[in-house]
Amino acid sequence: MNITLREINRDNWRDCVRLKVSPDQERFVASNAVSLAQSKYEEECIPLAVYDENVMVGFVMYRPEDYLIGKIWFIERIMIGEAYQGKGYGRATMELLLSNLRSDTAFKAILISFVPDNIAARQLYTSVGFEDTGEIEYGEVVFRFAL
Repeated sequence: MNITLREINRDNWRDCVRLKVSPDQERFVASNAVSLAQSKYEEECIPLAVYDENVMVGFVMYRPEDYLIGKIWFIERIMIGEAYQGKGYGRATMELLLSNLRSDTAFKAILISFVPDNIAARQLYTSVGFEDTGEIEYGEVVFRFAL
C-alpha cells in the first residue's frame, strides 16, 4: 500500500464523483459530487483524492478555521470507496492526513465530526488519537486531536 493525497483536477474529478460508499453508509457522508461543489463555493475547503499507487480509493476534504482555542483544522470529509473498504485504507489515509496537518505549527488542534451511530468512524478516529469533546454540532459528535 502506497497512499498519497493528490489534487482533484480536470483529469480526475470524474473518477472522484464515481467513487461511492455502500448504500447503507450513504447517510454517514455527503457524496463526493456534493463535496466538490462545496469546495468551489467555500473556497477555504481543500479537497484531495486518496490514491494507492495510481488507483483512486477515496476522498478527503478539510479546511482551516478560527476556533475558540485558536486556529484549527477541521476535517470535513473522509471516505473510502466501497470496493476498497476493509483493507486498511481508512487508517492509512487518516495517518497520512494527520501527519500532513500536524506539520503546520500555527494550528492548535484538528477537529472532525460524524453521525453518532457511525461506529466504524468512532473506532477509527479513536484509534488514531482523537478524543470525544462531548460536543454535538449539527447533530454530529465532535472529536478533537490535540496538536
